[in-house]
Amino acid sequence: MKALFFLRHYNDIDHVAPVVHQWIGSGHQCDVVLIGSAKFRNDFRVKYLSQLQGVRVAHIRELFSLLNYWKWRLQMLMLTRNVRRIKVLGGLAERLAQRFDEKRREPLWRHTAESLLQRCFGRDGRGVVAFDWIERNSVICVEWVEIVVAMAKERGLGTVSLPHGDSPHYSQLIRRGERRVEPDPTFSAATIFDRVVVPNELCAVRFRPFMTGKQLAVLGSPRYCETWLNILAKMMPPSPLMRSDSKLKIVMFLRKANFTTFWEEVGEVVHMIAGFPGVELIIKPHTRSGWKQSLTRDSSIRKLPNVHIASDDAHSVHLMDWADVLIDLATSVVFEAVRAGKPVLAADYLIAARSAVAYYMPETELRCRDDVYEKINHFLINGFDGFYVAAHRQRFLDEMLDYPDADVLSRYTALLEELAS
Repeated sequence: MKALFFLRHYNDIDHVAPVVHQWIGSGHQCDVVLIGSAKFRNDFRVKYLSQLQGVRVAHIRELFSLLNYWKWRLQMLMLTRNVRRIKVLGGLAERLAQRFDEKRREPLWRHTAESLLQRCFGRDGRGVVAFDWIERNSVICVEWVEIVVAMAKERGLGTVSLPHGDSPHYSQLIRRGERRVEPDPTFSAATIFDRVVVPNELCAVRFRPFMTGKQLAVLGSPRYCETWLNILAKMMPPSPLMRSDSKLKIVMFLRKANFTTFWEEVGEVVHMIAGFPGVELIIKPHTRSGWKQSLTRDSSIRKLPNVHIASDDAHSVHLMDWADVLIDLATSVVFEAVRAGKPVLAADYLIAARSAVAYYMPETELRCRDDVYEKINHFLINGFDGFYVAAHRQRFLDEMLDYPDADVLSRYTALLEELAS
C-alpha cells in the first residue's frame, strides 16, 4: 500500500516521522513531501526517512515547475494568517485575496494537487493521504488542503490528520485574549478528513465538538512511545553541548509567544537560579517563535556567566541528555524526560494555565518563587532520587503517552491500512 505524507515544520516532522518509520517497516511504501521551509531537507529525521527503502522524500518546489511553485507560494502567502498579521503586508495580502478570489485561485490549487496525487498513486485508487493537524490559523492555508483532500477522496483514497504535538495544558484558557471556555473553531478545519488522530483524551477535547461518529481516533503518542525513543537515540547527530563540572545542570523550555507568560517573573527565576553556586542553566526558546520572546533578548540575563541561550543545533533530546533537571512552562517536549524518570519542574505559576505535568504529578508543580528556591536547594543537597510519586508518573504514561497500551505505532499503521484499503 502507498501513503502520501505532507510535512510542514519541526514539530510535525518530530511526531509524524515515527508513523512513517512504522508504515515502511510494515512493508508499505510512501512519498514524503515537505511543504514548509526547504531547510528541513537537511533535518536528521528527514534524512533518516529518506534512507529507508520504499520512501521518496522531496521538497514541494522540486516537484513543480519554477513558475507554478512561485504561483502556489504566493497564493499561500495571500491567505495565511502569519502574513496578514504584518502591518503593511497584511493589508496588501487581503486586497490581493479579494481581487484574486477563490474561484480564480482554484485552478492552480487543483493543478498542483493533481500533480502530487498522480505522482504518488498513479491510477491506483488505494492509498492514504496524511497531513498533520490542520488548523484555521495554519501557515499552510486550509483552502489548498481542502482541495487536496477532496481530490484524494474523489480518487477513492483515505485521508487522515496526524498529531504534530500533544497537549501540555490541562486547562483551556491559555492564550492571550481567551476569556470563554467554549469549543475553539480553530480546530474545526479537521472535519475535512476521514479520520483525525490524537494521542490522548486531553487532545481529543479540542476536536470532539466538531467530530462525528468514529471520525476521532485516540491512539497514543508516536513521538514519545518507547519504540520510537529507542530508534531516535541511535539517529541523533552528535550533541554540541559539552559536559561541565557544575553540580546541577538545568534546562528551561520556553513556549510559543502567543501563550500567556509572565516574563518579568521568569526573569526573576533565572537570576535566582543563577545565584546558586555550582548551577548551570540553559534556556531553550521555542523552535518557531523564540525570536518573539523577550527573555532571550534581556541583556542582564545574557551577561550571567552560568546562563546560556541554546543554539539552533541543540535539539531537545541533546538538552534533556545534558540536563539533570528540566523547568517547563507547559511544553510537550518534557514528556520525554518524564518517560526517562528525569525530574521536571512544572512552572505553572509563571503562566496563565494548568499544565498536564502538574495535573498528573502534583509533586512537580512550582507555585511560587519559594518553591523554585526550595526545589533547587533540595536537588543540590540530596540529589534526584525519589522525585516522582511512582503511581502518579505511571498514570501519566498510561493516559497521556501509551493509551490504551504501549503498542502505539502498530495502531497507527493499522489505521492507515484501514483507510488505504
